[in-house]
Amino acid sequence: MAGRLHGKVAIVTGAANGIGEGIARIFAQSGAKVVGCDIDRGAVEAAAKRAISDGAEWEPATADLADEVATSNLMDNVASHHGRIDILVNAAAVAAFRWIEEMSLADWRFTLSGELDTVFVATRAAWPHLKVSGRAAIINFASVNAYHALEGSPALAHCAGKGGVLGMTRQLAMEGAPHGIRANSISPGFILTAATRAHIESEPAIEAKVMAKNMVKRLGTPDDIAWCATWLASDEAGYVTGADISVDAGATAW
Repeated sequence: MAGRLHGKVAIVTGAANGIGEGIARIFAQSGAKVVGCDIDRGAVEAAAKRAISDGAEWEPATADLADEVATSNLMDNVASHHGRIDILVNAAAVAAFRWIEEMSLADWRFTLSGELDTVFVATRAAWPHLKVSGRAAIINFASVNAYHALEGSPALAHCAGKGGVLGMTRQLAMEGAPHGIRANSISPGFILTAATRAHIESEPAIEAKVMAKNMVKRLGTPDDIAWCATWLASDEAGYVTGADISVDAGATAW
C-alpha cells in the first residue's frame, strides 16, 4: 500500500547501503518524508540518487553517531524543518568479526560502540521530538546472533552487541509508552549486503552453514527487512511494542 506511512517523518540511520538503504527507499515509496543519514556523505548522497529512479525520493544527511553534538543537531534540524519525528530506524552499525583468540579489547569495544552506542546516541537525541509526535515508532536491529551462535562464524562481540539491543529495546518500550512511543526490534537472518558479501568472501563456508539453518532456501535481501520495518512503523502495528520479530527464513525456529 503506497500510503501506509503517508505524512510520517522518518529518520533512517545507516542509509548509505544495505538494510538502511532498502528501508529508506521503501519508506519513501510508502509515503513517508524520509531523511536518510550516514557517516559517509558521498555514499549516502549516491544512495539517495539511486532511490529517485525507483520513485522513492528521500533526503540525504550526514552524521557521525558517535558525535553527540552532531547527532543532536541532525535530529533538531529534521524536527525543526518537519515539525516532529515520527519514526526512528537505527540501522547504522559496525562490528569486528574475530575469533576470541584474535579479538583485541579494541575490537571488542569498537563493536559494542558500533552496535550499542549508535542506538543510544541517536535515540536519546531524537527522544524529545518523538514525544511531540505522540504516535512515534523506534525500530532497532538485533540479529539471529542474539539468539544462537552460527558454527564457523567468528561473531563473539557481534552476538554480545545484538543481545544488548534486545534489552535496550524492551526498556525503551517501557519508557516510551507514556509518551506514545513504541519501540520494537527486528532480528534479521543472513541478509545479502556489501558487508555480508565481504564476510562470505573471508569465511567461504559460512554460506552453506546459513543455508543449512534456513527453512526458506535462499539468502535474505534488504527488502525482506524493509517490509517488516514498514509494518512496524505504520499505525497497523499500533498495539505492538517491546517485541522482536525474526526475519530469518526460519533459522531460529529449530
